[in-house]
Amino acid sequence: MSQEKKQWAAIIVMIALFAMIAFVTNLCSPMGVIVKNQFGTTNFMAMIGNYGNFMAYALMGFPAGMCIQKYGYKKTALIGLIVGIIGILVQWLSGWGGMAVYLIGALISGCCMCILNTVVNPMLNLLGGGGNKGNQLIQTGGVFNSMSAVAVYIIMGALIGEAAKAKISDATPALMIALGIFVIAFIVIIFTKIEEPQQPQKEKSGVKDPHSAFSFRHFNLGILAIGLYGGVEMGIPGYILQYLTAKGDAATPGLGMDAGYVGTLAAVYFLLMFVGRFVGASVGGKVSTKSMITFVSALAVILILLGIYLPTDITVSVPGIDYVAMKLVWGNVPVGIFCFLLVGLCASVMWGGIFNLATEGLGKYTAIASGAFMTMVCGFAIMVGLQGLVADWTGSYLTSYWVPLLCAAYILYYALIGSKNVNTDIPVE
Repeated sequence: MSQEKKQWAAIIVMIALFAMIAFVTNLCSPMGVIVKNQFGTTNFMAMIGNYGNFMAYALMGFPAGMCIQKYGYKKTALIGLIVGIIGILVQWLSGWGGMAVYLIGALISGCCMCILNTVVNPMLNLLGGGGNKGNQLIQTGGVFNSMSAVAVYIIMGALIGEAAKAKISDATPALMIALGIFVIAFIVIIFTKIEEPQQPQKEKSGVKDPHSAFSFRHFNLGILAIGLYGGVEMGIPGYILQYLTAKGDAATPGLGMDAGYVGTLAAVYFLLMFVGRFVGASVGGKVSTKSMITFVSALAVILILLGIYLPTDITVSVPGIDYVAMKLVWGNVPVGIFCFLLVGLCASVMWGGIFNLATEGLGKYTAIASGAFMTMVCGFAIMVGLQGLVADWTGSYLTSYWVPLLCAAYILYYALIGSKNVNTDIPVE
């Protein structure tokens, strides 16, 4: 699709969906503080919402891709929104139904996020014409995605208040906001005309295509990269919350800081992601995706190492936002934590860049490839869970950050070497 034929209505809708995905997905990390208090769980189990949300991608990745092939992008998005409405309602009921109901709600919501992601990413890439321009549109969507994530952390920081008394009912306003967004988006999309790219027709000769998306090495390495990326985006801010709010005499000791202020620090992480994506969207049409991902992944490795090893008694003043009074509040955090927050600048462009590199040159295999790509988002749950286990086993949150460090190192390898398409002889038209 040429740049001249861009469908701006479709682009705006896809970007709006990008923002919605962030709002619901990022509810899980601050909800971990509530779950840990209300149900008295370990660090590993406190993040159960993330596990349910991201493991849903393993269930829905391929079905979502096939749904696009059969019904198109618009109808698939509407199906995803209906699923999302159900998921939010179930999570809200978990305050009375218990932890199992909360997990089911997170799983259903995750199915929604998978479906919407499967729609949004290839559509923006195709509407941008692929290549650098396609990446630029994805990064633009990421700007609004980050804005939505920042809003979630600010709102949840205000709602949680004191971590030791937090209940799921405290999160009701945020859940109702998410529910309202889904309903409004459903109505808007129904009345929005989306001229979709033509889907490849099935072979009528009965001869099976000898190739698939998995015939491309760079795609296979790319879906692994996106699974590991979850350890960078979700693990870092999620365990900042746990570390800074945990008491000094807890099984996994922390700094015992105020949960409301700490919630705003996680919002700072996603605010930095917003800044990074804004810059990425601005330069994405001029700077190659490979160069962009190489730079940010290398910087992420350095920042995480600094976060792990810098002394905790050296602090830096970092602003937070009092959402109720709408004013800045300041607190002192270890300088290493500030380095972790800065990783948000790096993580900002990784998702769109990896998707762009992994699906470049796939042609007719793009829709199913997008579904497979989303399936690997279950790696978010695996990496976050692994980091929680490392924290429990070692009794140290800082040691657990070796998990996102290794994830960032692999992404650097993928950008430098693994992203090259060595299968250009495969026909994709």
